[in-house]
Amino acid sequence: MSSYDKDSVMAFHKGGKVAVTLPKPLKTKDDLCLAYTPGVAHAVKAIASDPASIYDCTAKPNLVAVVSDGTAILGLGDLGAAASIPVMEGKAVLFKAFGDVDAWPVPLDHCRQNGESKGKTDPARVIAAVKALAPQYGGVNLEDIAAPACFEIEDTLDRELDIPVFHDDQWGTAVISLSGVMNYAKLAGKELKDLKIVMNGAGAAGIRICEMCKAAGVVNVTMCDTKGTIRKDRTDLNPFKARHAVDTDAKTLKEAIVGADVFIGVSAANVLSGEDVAKMGEFPAIFAMANPDPEIAPEEVAKALAGRRYVMVTGRSDYPNQINNVLGFPYLFRGALDVRATTINKEMKVAAAKALAALAQEPVPADVAALYPNERLEFGTGYIIPKPFDRRLFVEVSCAVAEAAVKSGVARLDVDLAAYRADLERRNAERG
Repeated sequence: MSSYDKDSVMAFHKGGKVAVTLPKPLKTKDDLCLAYTPGVAHAVKAIASDPASIYDCTAKPNLVAVVSDGTAILGLGDLGAAASIPVMEGKAVLFKAFGDVDAWPVPLDHCRQNGESKGKTDPARVIAAVKALAPQYGGVNLEDIAAPACFEIEDTLDRELDIPVFHDDQWGTAVISLSGVMNYAKLAGKELKDLKIVMNGAGAAGIRICEMCKAAGVVNVTMCDTKGTIRKDRTDLNPFKARHAVDTDAKTLKEAIVGADVFIGVSAANVLSGEDVAKMGEFPAIFAMANPDPEIAPEEVAKALAGRRYVMVTGRSDYPNQINNVLGFPYLFRGALDVRATTINKEMKVAAAKALAALAQEPVPADVAALYPNERLEFGTGYIIPKPFDRRLFVEVSCAVAEAAVKSGVARLDVDLAAYRADLERRNAERG
């Protein structure tokens, strides 16, 4: 019986996956008086007279709200806020296990238009709800909120709150994908500006991947949606797609992909054939990230490109070069929280991607390699992205994010970056 069968999974989830632990003792009368009345009044008055002191006497500095309305749950679609809870609990577990960030699920069940149990998200209601709960949290991770509402929600909250707001479905995949594109370019001996990239999928993830690639220096990107290439002569484009419309004679994905260096898919299974990838450039990279079934199976790519050098990337853990968001969000928030950043900006995201790319070029520790006995973890076509259990991520990516926050002017703490790195290394060692 598979360890992922329904009975095993339900047994694992029984009782939930998150709980409150107490970082301070509560065993004596004095402890009780310190934790609650009368002692707590001092902390209350401190915050009332100096709002910034909330970072000194509450859990806020290391606490992230994992917010969803359940309209786009993890490949399952619109199943509602209650059904999203196991995923949001899972996200909270990943935050703690990988980034040592305390996180708590915040499902929002009242944010639909016309009060329907299902239907389109009402961005204004989500925004209002998150703003109302924000005082407790040091950051907000938006999750599984359908496009295009997710764009307005994140942009507005990022602009109006003074804490980091990050929609992982948009930016997480984008950051990790960019790191892979960077390392592909290194292997190809090309600059990012010289790459020809074709994308399929223009939803939340696709739009943000395109933006991240451009922020890092990519110039030539042709996006496709279900109606074909996103061209300037189309009149059916929403504002988010229109920003990336190009002049091209190619009308379809199959036409656009001819001669491309990189294909990036965040769309649907089996939209590419072996014949399609064979028409790409001399050394192609195929990022087929639809889950559970990619845009083209790695086995079909191997057959179509037999004898040729290529890079194959998926979103699945059972193949090499997995785009896994856990490589990004725990450390993006770790670095942002530690310098009390007011946002997670493009500079911080690009810095995270660069740190990931650089780490993949380093020798892999023996304990990490032992977890993947059937893979050759050495920088090259089969290994361009670090593995999630590489503990160096905690230090390298978090430091890069914190440094970018300081240099871009969004950090509220004046941090000695060398001392910060040393502190992360100590904490990493203590975590075992």
